[in-house]
Amino acid sequence: MAKAKIWQKMTVKQIRKALKDTPTVLIPVGCTEQHGYHLTTDTDNHNAWQVSVRAADQTGCFVAPLLPYNFSGGELPGTLNINLNVLSMMISEILRSLAFHGLENLILVLGHGGTESVAAIRLGAGHFVRDFPGYADRRVAVHCFFETSPTFRRSYEQEQDYHAGNFETSLMLYWAADEVLADEMTTDREDVLQMMLDNPDAYQVFSRPLEHPSVTARVAQHPEIEVGVMGDPFKATAEFGKQLCDEAVAGLVELIDAMQAAG
Repeated sequence: MAKAKIWQKMTVKQIRKALKDTPTVLIPVGCTEQHGYHLTTDTDNHNAWQVSVRAADQTGCFVAPLLPYNFSGGELPGTLNINLNVLSMMISEILRSLAFHGLENLILVLGHGGTESVAAIRLGAGHFVRDFPGYADRRVAVHCFFETSPTFRRSYEQEQDYHAGNFETSLMLYWAADEVLADEMTTDREDVLQMMLDNPDAYQVFSRPLEHPSVTARVAQHPEIEVGVMGDPFKATAEFGKQLCDEAVAGLVELIDAMQAAG
């Protein structure tokens, strides 16, 4: 029976033996950022970790230690932003270090879907593939687990459920219900919420000390955002979370099987 191989819970001897059993490692990449008043700043870390471990339990592959530092772009209390260049370099170095141990299939499992963050992670993965020709035989994937869930895609596209709304609250109700503060559930005032639903990147405000195309703009969070929820958390249920989880895990298992078959 397959069982996840949790890297940080294993000894040298155990890892040496397990490397003979599987060539695959999942690298959960989370983010420490605000998720409204009802979800903890650990939400994206749960997303990446839970999907990775459940998929590894079905396939017997490794799960590397979670990376909880990322770039959100938000500025509400609790959010920790890491320079995008540092994030990209960190991703490349994590891949290099795991490849050094002989792992052949390296899958970055993203629990956070921010535009800038995903671009930086893809850049880091690309640099690893390009800059280390000695590992040219390695297969690297950047996997946004939510994109393989048809239910999530409908929720995202049809219901404008972007952040700390129905899908993330439902997932947390399913795998970490004790971290959901239902009594604190609220959103920003209606016009601010609608602004973010119309454009999830509208949380950014750009300003220039001189209005000239050559002058770099400063980016800051919109000052009227207080809660930061982009969606409807009041609709969330643990049952919906299980459906999303099952689809996400199935999509990741499919990727693992395809990468291992390619070897």
